[in-house]
Amino acid sequence: MTVHGKMEIDLEIRAPADKFHNVFSCRPHHISNMSTDKIQGVDLHEGDWGKAGSVICWSYTHDGETKVAKEVIEAIDDEKNSTTFRVIEGDLMKLYKNFVLVVQATPKEGGGSVVHWTLEYEKLSEEVTEPYSLLQFCVHVSKDMDVHLMEQAQVQAQA
Repeated sequence: MTVHGKMEIDLEIRAPADKFHNVFSCRPHHISNMSTDKIQGVDLHEGDWGKAGSVICWSYTHDGETKVAKEVIEAIDDEKNSTTFRVIEGDLMKLYKNFVLVVQATPKEGGGSVVHWTLEYEKLSEEVTEPYSLLQFCVHVSKDMDVHLMEQAQVQAQA
């Protein structure tokens, strides 16, 4: 078992890549309205929404427990629809020395997108389990966001 790790997963969604990316990069505080059972809130602690270097704090429920994660938005790449978060405080830091999440949405031919999640981490010890359930958590939040974005698009199309 190694203390450094990297996990990746892809999932297809119906929402456009730029709209999905915009939520993570500029409006993460709206995710609590899209995935209410998983994300209870996202607060801005330093900087501005949508700006690299800003610090945000997530309140979320994972594996049946209420948790927090304070993160720096390390990078926002609007051309690649990618946002990088580095966890700096909170529950994950009890198990990991470093934890970075990257979410990227790529447009699919014919509509929709492929969302690619990458988790890179360094565990505090070899006894810490791999964060498979956290990767699945990211997938479930992404699916909730997709449903919300598609409902929003349908309402706008009818207006």
